[in-house]
Order: sequence, then C-alpha cells, then structure tokens
Amino acid sequence: MKAFACSFLLTVFLLLLIGASNDQKRPSQATLKKSGEIDLTGQPGKRFDYLTIDYDHGYLLSAHLGANKLYVIDLNSRQLLKTIEDTPGAEGVEYVAEFNKVYTSNWGDHTVGVIDMNKMEVVKKIPVKSKPDGNVYAPGFGKLYVSDERAKTLFVIDVRRDEVTKTLLFESETGMPQYDPVTKKIYLNLQDENAFVVIDPVNDSVIGKYPVEMGKGNHGMALDAKHHRAFLACEGNNKLVVLNLDTYKSVAALTIPPGCDVVKFDPGLSRIYVACYEGKIAVIREVDPDHYSKLEDFPVEKKVHSLAVDEKTHKVYVPEQEENGKPAAKIVIYDAVY
Repeated sequence: MKAFACSFLLTVFLLLLIGASNDQKRPSQATLKKSGEIDLTGQPGKRFDYLTIDYDHGYLLSAHLGANKLYVIDLNSRQLLKTIEDTPGAEGVEYVAEFNKVYTSNWGDHTVGVIDMNKMEVVKKIPVKSKPDGNVYAPGFGKLYVSDERAKTLFVIDVRRDEVTKTLLFESETGMPQYDPVTKKIYLNLQDENAFVVIDPVNDSVIGKYPVEMGKGNHGMALDAKHHRAFLACEGNNKLVVLNLDTYKSVAALTIPPGCDVVKFDPGLSRIYVACYEGKIAVIREVDPDHYSKLEDFPVEKKVHSLAVDEKTHKVYVPEQEENGKPAAKIVIYDAVY
C-alpha cells in the first residue's frame, strides 16, 4: 500500500511538472486582444517605421516612412492630434523631454529633423550621410545618438545646439542604439559583424566590442536595464538573443518568425515583443534574467515590423500598412492578456 501511494504521488508530480512545462511553452489564451484602432492621414499601403511614447503629454509618436509624415496621437482620446509634414522617409523617432523636442531620422533627405513640440513643426534639419535609422537620447548628457545604417556610422548630436559633435565610424552597417540608464552607457548593434559595441557618452569613445553568440544580423534592440540584459532581434537567423550586460555573453536564443525588426520590453509584465514582417509578433516571457519562455507568435497583418509598448497601461500599438491584403494606414491597439 505504501509503495502504491508513493507511485501514485510520483505520477501526480510528473503530470503537474509536464503541465507546468507546457504552460510555459504555450498559453491557454492569446497574449494580446485588439481593443481599438486609429485611422491615419497618410497614403494607405506605405511603409511605417519606429514609434515612441511621450509620457509627459500622453502622446504616441509614429513615423510613417513611406508617406513622409510623423503622427502625434493622443493616447487618452485615441485621436490623431497632428500630422507633421517635412519628415521625408522618417525612420527613427525620439522624444527629448528636457527640451520638448522630437527628432526624426529622415532617410529621404539624409537629415535628422528637429521638431519643436510647442509648435508641432519642423524647425531645423541636421545633415547626416545616407540612411539615418534608429536614434536614442541619453538624459544627463544632452546627446542624441543616431545610427546611419548605410554609412556605417553613429552620429552624436548635441540637443542644446542641434549640431553634430562627433561621428563614430565602423566596418559594419549600424543597427539600433540604446541608452542604459543604470550603467550610463550607449549600446550599438553592428549587424554585419554580429557584434555589440559599448560606448561611453562622457567622451563618446568605444570602450568595448563583443561577439553576439548565437545571433546573426543583430539589428533591433531593447533593454531590461534593471536586470542587466539586452534583447537583440537577429534577422540573419531569426533569433531573439538575450545578452548579459555584465559578461557580454549570450544567455538565451529563442526562435522567432522571419523578418524580425523592432523589439520592445514591458518590464511590468516581464514581456518581450518582437515585430516580424511575415505577420507575427513574437511574445516572450522573461521567467528570470537567465530563463525565457516563448508564449506565442501572435498573428497580425503582414508587413508589420514595428510596435510600441506603453509601460504604464501595457497596451501595444502596432502600425498597419495593409489589411486583408488591401492598402491601409492605421494604428491598431492591443490590450495585454495576462
């Protein structure tokens, strides 16, 4: 009888363990639920790019690359407040709260546009080289870092004067830069070399360069600064690689759909979202800093390769250039299901 009881308890334990493992791999329900959409003024069917959130004013800022526009959207009313023109081929977009300015990386005329948000209009164009892409601001240093992908450079812009103060040259196309508020360092993807670069914003010098193990073509990046982790979207082998920012070693690599681009992290839910061009958003849970679980590849419209996450509400904002195969221009809003 005692042996039977032990065997029974062991069986129950194994079943629970298998069930827990399966729960980690696939959720019992979808991770996102559509809750609304916002129609935009740009020509339907044109490519979108980066989005960011201005938390001070509750605005979503969305770059419509193919339509040469930047949208200012009120997140509370879900209304389009302003369509800002003269942002040709806008890719990266970054809000600088200290000066209430927005910077766009304009592929169309090879400039960084400066937008005065008090006027909601472009007040200056800063020349760069060939394809300005991702950009990030380093608070406390007064500097904007802009990757010029095709020129294989990273431009440093003084936001007080709105002038380029330094140009860092590399032997690779440059991917998304990020600023780490904990280490006070700039990180940059070198996608041709499968490498990760560390830059000191005090003097804008490269202080480290490391191989991205398990990844190829690392372009998109997001950070979990609290736990010292970088999430790199590697379009060369369809992996999300997790990099330990203390050792610069890869601690995980998860398979994601083809066409991965923008990656965002929601620290409140410990979720990573990766927008993938084939029509999926990869949703990954950070179990702990060294362990990650793929929740699902959430289906969206094809050609979606960018998104924004509101860390306060956990809503996910996704720009769509087509709907059911037909041209569109809209932002779709998803609520996180958890």
